Amino acid sequence: MPSPTTIKLLDTTLRDGEQTQGVSYYPEEKVSLGKILLQKLNVDRLEIASARVSDGEKQAVRQLSDWASSQNLLDRIEILGFVDGKLSVDWIRESGARVINLLCKGSEKHCHMQLGKTLQQHLQDISATLDYAIAQGLMCNIYLEDWSNGFRDNQDYVFALIDALQSYPIQHFMLPDTLGIMTPEEVSRDIRAMCQRFPKLNFDFHPHNDYGLATANALAAVKAGARSIHCTINCLGERAGNASLAEVAVVLKDKLHIPLQINEAELNATAKLVENFSGKRIAANTPIVGADVFTQTAGIHADGDQKGNLYVTELTPERFHRERRYALGKLSGKASVLKNLEALNIDLSPDDLSRVLNRIVQLGDMKEVITPEDLPFIIADTLESQQFNYLELLNCSITSGLDIDSVASIKLGYQNQILKSAGSGNGGFDAFIEALKTPLKQIGIALPALVDFEIHIPPGGKTNALTECVIHWSNEQRQTFKTRGVHANQVYAGINATLKMLNILCHQHMNH
Repeated sequence: MPSPTTIKLLDTTLRDGEQTQGVSYYPEEKVSLGKILLQKLNVDRLEIASARVSDGEKQAVRQLSDWASSQNLLDRIEILGFVDGKLSVDWIRESGARVINLLCKGSEKHCHMQLGKTLQQHLQDISATLDYAIAQGLMCNIYLEDWSNGFRDNQDYVFALIDALQSYPIQHFMLPDTLGIMTPEEVSRDIRAMCQRFPKLNFDFHPHNDYGLATANALAAVKAGARSIHCTINCLGERAGNASLAEVAVVLKDKLHIPLQINEAELNATAKLVENFSGKRIAANTPIVGADVFTQTAGIHADGDQKGNLYVTELTPERFHRERRYALGKLSGKASVLKNLEALNIDLSPDDLSRVLNRIVQLGDMKEVITPEDLPFIIADTLESQQFNYLELLNCSITSGLDIDSVASIKLGYQNQILKSAGSGNGGFDAFIEALKTPLKQIGIALPALVDFEIHIPPGGKTNALTECVIHWSNEQRQTFKTRGVHANQVYAGINATLKMLNILCHQHMNH
């Protein structure tokens, strides 16, 4: 096994990740992501593009290369190139980059059937491209495309290919499981064979996730001698995607105790940014970065944590600038409610706690979605209390039209005061938010940032069906929370969710 200090992660979100169906980055998005991946997340190497794809791609590589050069990071940017004589090399040079990842055929079948060439003919073409790249001052790595199948079918072909290229100053020989066919046992066996045959070479492993084994295969590759692992943010990539950088980084650190340069505190924020730019949603149960992965649902788990952190592991949310949450629903127990009450700074008597818990279970049985931020309103409803109705919407009128701004006029009740205001905006909800700004300033409450806005109607529902709106907010401490509103009118569902958020802030303001 290599020394722990030699394990590096290559992120290929901007190159292989862009082969995800429906994903394409604007040049500005690619540049922004590249800066974050290199500077904030601190990935060791960054593969950002394929040569000769488009003018937009070349523009993005040029901008990112110029920035990286000014930050002394240019050697960490890599471009996929092809065995095409001078074409890829010239494209990379003109774009300002200086590392080529040359894609060669790591499978005899690909060489014979796709190229229609013998190994010697292919090697002549590779050598011509390498000679030119080196003469132009590029650093060179070699991809052995479809290595997993090629090594299984004919090891002698793979060995002969590398034997012929050893004399070149190649920094990394990259071994892709192009179709994601390998098991951890196969990865361990085959990479160990490569390392034993060529002990002085640096081997990368490039896993795909077609069988859901990419992270396990990355772990096996490192244990077998691979010195770099290729990953993407959010498992982006062709078909089932690549290995998740978040998973690989955490597994290598926790299970093999390998020190990595990755800034774990930025994993979640980076995942959200890639989610927004790519348009590919992160599943709520995605390890490390999913919305629900630090949420305990069963009451017995909350009880164990309450009594001694019995269900806490090394995988703590605080590592990733996140918080542990305790879900509310039909599986909730008293401890789950108590944990949420503690976070909201609310005390209930044993009898009131029992009544609120019964109400939560009833709502769960009805398949209602209950957020922790709903709890104060469940309490107010169950105990017939006005404690959380600090701010009440007494009247609201919203007008909209084609190609004109929407206008909202509102009347609010707050501590025996009547507050009136109006605002205009791009749509009814935006107008309502604008109308809120003046009364909120009078009250002394800062409007949090809106992070995400979701609208749901029942599957197969009619146009007059009840609409559920869930809004994610971020406060001044960069803590995120969400509130939920329901109404037949989509705009008013959003308004109800906003009013819940405002009453939570009012409660915090009153009890500060």
